[in-house]
Amino acid sequence: MRPESLFPLFRPVTTLKGVGARIAVLIEKVAGQHVVDLLWHLPSDIIDRRYTPKIADAEPDTIATITIRVTQHYKPNNQRQPYKITAMDDTGAMTLVFFRARADYLLKILPEGEVRVISGKVEKFGDTLQMTHPDHIVTEDDIESLNKVEPVYPLTAGLSLKVLGKTMRAALEVPKALPEWLDPALVNRENWLTWHEALLAVHAPESTNDLSVQTPPHRRLAYDELLANQLALAIVRAQMKRLKGVTLKGDGSLRNKVLAALPFDLTNSQNFTLSEIDADLAADHRMLRLLQGDVGSGKTIVALMAMLSAVEAGGQAVIMAPTEILSRQHMVTISQMAEAAGIQPVLLTGRERGKKRDAILEKLKIGAARLAVGTHALFQDDVEYHDLRVAVIDEQHRFGVHQRLTLAAKGRAVDVLVMTATPIPRTLMLTAYGDMDVSRLTEKPAGRKPIQTVLISNDRLDEVVHAVGRAVKSNARVYWVCPIIEESETSDMAAAELRYDHLKAAFGERVGLVHGRLKGAEKDAVMSAFKDGEIDILVATTVIEVGVDVPEASVMVIEHAERFGLAQLHQLRGRIGRGSEKSTCLLMHVGHLGEIAKARLTTMRETDDGFVIAERDLELRGAGELLGTRQSGLPEFRLANISDHGDLLQIARDDAEVILNIDPELQSTRGQALRHLLYLFERDAAVKNLRSG
Repeated sequence: MRPESLFPLFRPVTTLKGVGARIAVLIEKVAGQHVVDLLWHLPSDIIDRRYTPKIADAEPDTIATITIRVTQHYKPNNQRQPYKITAMDDTGAMTLVFFRARADYLLKILPEGEVRVISGKVEKFGDTLQMTHPDHIVTEDDIESLNKVEPVYPLTAGLSLKVLGKTMRAALEVPKALPEWLDPALVNRENWLTWHEALLAVHAPESTNDLSVQTPPHRRLAYDELLANQLALAIVRAQMKRLKGVTLKGDGSLRNKVLAALPFDLTNSQNFTLSEIDADLAADHRMLRLLQGDVGSGKTIVALMAMLSAVEAGGQAVIMAPTEILSRQHMVTISQMAEAAGIQPVLLTGRERGKKRDAILEKLKIGAARLAVGTHALFQDDVEYHDLRVAVIDEQHRFGVHQRLTLAAKGRAVDVLVMTATPIPRTLMLTAYGDMDVSRLTEKPAGRKPIQTVLISNDRLDEVVHAVGRAVKSNARVYWVCPIIEESETSDMAAAELRYDHLKAAFGERVGLVHGRLKGAEKDAVMSAFKDGEIDILVATTVIEVGVDVPEASVMVIEHAERFGLAQLHQLRGRIGRGSEKSTCLLMHVGHLGEIAKARLTTMRETDDGFVIAERDLELRGAGELLGTRQSGLPEFRLANISDHGDLLQIARDDAEVILNIDPELQSTRGQALRHLLYLFERDAAVKNLRSG
């Protein structure tokens, strides 16, 4: 249960003075619904009010704080005209301007003949200095209440800085000092403040330098968040290791038959990875391993070998994919390979219904089906397994992280292998998969030819169309990818349809179209037609990023390639080059590229190594944009920035490991403080995994 000392931080923002329902909605939009969300909403800029000139010395277009005497009010003749007030000091005069102002209110806060301190932007109107709607108006006695340096926060429509600033000051009064959860040696080495002191410091910048994510207060808070992340993952990992597994060791009878039937030998990388998986399966703890393999590195055969070990030992195995298309591709591939061992997998997706579904469920329940392929339909409540031993989850980044272990609950001590063809930078991998052992497939099967990647201007569209025509005449199949112009399916579809009409006019009925608005069955039909050679050119959006394997596809055209991320471009390019023919990828771009876009496309031309590309993508875009899609399954950080705090992530990982080795149930004084940390960053589930949680 969350410690009582943290209760005030998790109260709704409506508990703060002056925050009603309307303001709360706006604050929730920009920060979140709890007080703690406001604390994590850091300043992005400052307004410096320390410039205090006399009127005659005030520079136009600057923020100035000026002591004035109010001389006269001038009420407008109608509402469309501004309300003006003249003011002066011993050096000159200026005008204060207000639109749609209430006279009684202005007379109250700026009474004629009285001295006031005003702060705002100084402007020049003709020969006269003026200030429109001063940000602050106080008496000389209240001048200390005026923030000399005012933090500027990211806002949303309808929420003013004045309102948010007032709310933020109220929120900062809520947190109190908490027990220190960091190693004193680390705190001293890094010259860090306490958590509470660091929090107050980042919300009170004195200069733009204080906004840097590399200042000690920022780094302290970033480290707190990273440590919470790594400690939570380490607790899950420790729990997995504690849970007794089932020793699983096949006799090789089925695996050897499949391997003997393959037209190629496994790469050294595949063999090494298999040895790691076999060691996991044979151990008395459950396997939880991430298999990273670049496009075309041969992950599926490695997964099948692991699954066959389960079958050889008398159990069952499943492989789950995020889409029906991908699951059906796996079904075809695995069925072809498993045939040599005399095994026929079953397929379970949302499309299998009625008697057909009932028959599959019965086979899984009694153990007649030993291998299963499918989507999330594999772990629905009514699906029972006779003896599920191994679960493979493909394209993990398409599932939420919390789904990782759901399938595993369908059996006793199920070993889990997670696969992804999306190369993830090492630092990001630690934040999402720190609870896993990691294997990498770094080689591509023999015979794979490198893909020629060419950069070409969008202005040369006609040339590209002619080149595609020549390729089709040579029996090549072509992907033509259109960009997502806006974050909407409608524009996505329209861009693809426009190009489809254009190419259909040139090449007739041998052109197909697939996009995100098509129903599953329609999409599958088009993809199948392309795979079977009924269609030569497939116009598509990024729905083909993870799609069917078409070895005959040897040309990829990507329009407006500068609009895609590096990792996405790499995934798309990986759709070709799977056969024996030479393959070409044409990256079409606007004539004049920005520096980042140019660097991105140059990287694509220079390398096809997905892991190199992933690291370069992180450098160019930063973690924030790289993690931008909600479906990534990767955690979002409020205070830490992986691009800038990669060094802290490694320290946090090592620290978490040491902590749990010394105090696995977090019972010590520091352990109890670390429980506060986990709850503070909403890693409640991790605490509940502790025996005394």
